[in-house]
Amino acid sequence: MWLLPLLLLAAMVGLSIPLSKYAARIMEGHYKAPRVLRWFEERLDSGPQNWKQYTAALLVFNAILFVYGFIVLAIQPLAPLNPRGLGMLGPTTIFNTVASFMTNTNLQHYSGDVHFSNFSQIFFVIANMFISAAVGFCALAAIIRLFRGEKTVGNFFVDMWRVVVYMFVPVCLLWGILFMQQGMPMTFKSTVQASTLEPGAMGTTDDGQVKQQTIVMGPVAAMIPIKQVGTNGGGFFGANAAHPFENPSAWTNFLTCLGMMLFPSTLVLMFGRMLRKMRHAVVIYGVMGVLLIGMIGWAVHWDALHPNPGITAHAADDSYSVPSATAKDGKRAVPFPAVAGLPVNQELGNLEGAELRFGTSAGATFAAVTTAFTCGAVNRAHDSLHPLAGLSPMVGMWLNCVFGGKGVGMINLLLFLIVGVFIAGQMVGRTPEYLGRKVGAKEMKLAMIALLVHPIMILGPTGLFSATAWGTKAESNPGAHGFSEIMYEFSSASANNGSGFEGLGDTWGFNNNPTPAPTSRPWDIAAGLVMLFSRYLPIVAPIAMAASLGGKKKSPFTLGTMRDDTLTFAMLLLGTIVIIGALLFLPVAALGPIADYLGPLPFGG
Repeated sequence: MWLLPLLLLAAMVGLSIPLSKYAARIMEGHYKAPRVLRWFEERLDSGPQNWKQYTAALLVFNAILFVYGFIVLAIQPLAPLNPRGLGMLGPTTIFNTVASFMTNTNLQHYSGDVHFSNFSQIFFVIANMFISAAVGFCALAAIIRLFRGEKTVGNFFVDMWRVVVYMFVPVCLLWGILFMQQGMPMTFKSTVQASTLEPGAMGTTDDGQVKQQTIVMGPVAAMIPIKQVGTNGGGFFGANAAHPFENPSAWTNFLTCLGMMLFPSTLVLMFGRMLRKMRHAVVIYGVMGVLLIGMIGWAVHWDALHPNPGITAHAADDSYSVPSATAKDGKRAVPFPAVAGLPVNQELGNLEGAELRFGTSAGATFAAVTTAFTCGAVNRAHDSLHPLAGLSPMVGMWLNCVFGGKGVGMINLLLFLIVGVFIAGQMVGRTPEYLGRKVGAKEMKLAMIALLVHPIMILGPTGLFSATAWGTKAESNPGAHGFSEIMYEFSSASANNGSGFEGLGDTWGFNNNPTPAPTSRPWDIAAGLVMLFSRYLPIVAPIAMAASLGGKKKSPFTLGTMRDDTLTFAMLLLGTIVIIGALLFLPVAALGPIADYLGPLPFGG
């Protein structure tokens, strides 16, 4: 039950320490590359950039990436490696998909094995997974250099090269070999024909011949390592990591989870090494670790140790009240309906929608990890999680700083840190300081802009879609559970997570699809815009904040200076994250998963 989470946490800590040393050396340029790689690196080096030039290069590069991705998906019917003759996706779905992969979200309003050829999987999906995953990494490196007071922050294109070639490629190569050893496919073939154990299970042709099963394949082992290591999350198959080709065994399941955790945890310690403040980084690491343990423990406790309330018998012995103009006292009692239990053994907890090949707690553990580290891969149906267990992945996306994605998770935590330091300074009557520099109004404004983008991009669209047919016609469950489906989609888009609660009719499919989901276009456009705004504003504003703070003179350390490497500072940071997170999202948590658990109809009826 608890062995998998414990092993993952131990492996994460054990690997992040040496890997952080390597990452710091790479980003500092303290390495000697092979001649061929050095030649490419020299061609990319256009010289030192200040923070504005670095940010502009980042944004322009991503704009070019958007155009490239749109073209690749639009020409799918004409491109090679498409023996199945797959057509073009709907235009709004292409927009959503390109925005999704460009922002490292990998939210999928399509199914990879149904809608994508191997050409699209290789030249769009895999290419974007390597490139987009490096953007947040580079942004954090720039912020660290600004915090050190440097006038130039390196070169964006050189940093991208370093991250992709010297960090992602070696780890992905190792992961890919281990995955192939366990049976993960690696081929350019699109399909294979197989005879089923039961003859005729796939039906017969018009002339009575038994049909064979068509199994979709492709370069799966080339994609899945960077899907996990780059915290991308988009699956080669619609079932994602629950598919036996994407996740063949318990060993690959462990590696899949560990891959998500590897670089986000490493970058926290890299932050300390590059700033020469390791004790401070350890405090941050510890706060993130506490939140992660809480998320995993909560999810496993409620999903693996409690029965599914939707198939548990409920007697009609209680009621709730609703406002009524005709009833006495203005309220009318409505009895809870009796719910008959199903003859299902629930000693192992909630098994609905769970992939049991890896154990009863593996799905809940995966759900917590994939949202804490903003990966978005899934190995079970989140829509079928116990209602309170489903709260855990939502909290991970709402806070968006429990390690988070590579670089951006640490950047998001710095926003909470600046706010906490500012509040603490005001409480004791001192000018707040961070890293020896005074935090002023400009830094606070930029921090709050970046911090508030996230809840606005979640709560605004959730309210709009919940109140209109765009949402009510798309949800597959009424009431609180349907609200959770809508809220989860925008939480995932804003957090650049990409996992789906599912249950929403948001798929258009191919452009010539005669019966697309009626509300697919609004969902494509809205989720795409949320991903774009929630990706770049929280990167640009913190870079500007770091430039402003790093440009100030350091203040001398005195007895009144608040240390940033103590338990007191850890409690301040933890309290800031929890309190701000609760103030922002507790109301929608009560309307969604908590109301879903309390009834009156479990799982929305």
